[in-house]
Amino acid sequence: MSSLSVFEDTRPGVPLLQTHDAAEIATALAPFGIRFERWDAVQPPAKDADEATVLATYRPWLDRLMGETGAGSADVLRVNAQTPNKEALRSKFLSEHTHSEDEVRFFVHGGGHFIMHIKGRVYDVECTQGDLISVPEGYKHWFDAGPQPDMVTLRIFTHKEGWVAQYTGADIARQFPSFSS
Repeated sequence: MSSLSVFEDTRPGVPLLQTHDAAEIATALAPFGIRFERWDAVQPPAKDADEATVLATYRPWLDRLMGETGAGSADVLRVNAQTPNKEALRSKFLSEHTHSEDEVRFFVHGGGHFIMHIKGRVYDVECTQGDLISVPEGYKHWFDAGPQPDMVTLRIFTHKEGWVAQYTGADIARQFPSFSS
């Protein structure tokens, strides 16, 4: 189930807001230009479906989204127990960073936490199957799919080089609890 927890960045254990309501999550994030929506209208493909099948299943939504954002490509990212470098990937995603383009993810299967650090607050969005999140260019954030990740996501890029992070060097991500399941 999707959720949003909001904290002051100096008080990681005391949530200011917690909700599982998708509309409330979208409303809370909208003032920052963060897009959150549910794509429940389609039956997801099998978890082991090939990339072409996953992309074809979501093509109408991808075309609309890519047209709205000017994105030029989409791919499928799978991270699970068989991913050889899953610990290194998790470590890379767990450090606060920014991007020079919007980070757009749709969760086909599984989930993870996108955690944004904005204006003295931390917004922890737990995304699950059927969730789309778009974090605007330049926003400080990190991501955690847990120590045993099991997810299939669509990634949408504007730049052909794909996911490129600029790390802030801040240790705030270590101050907040990581995903434990």
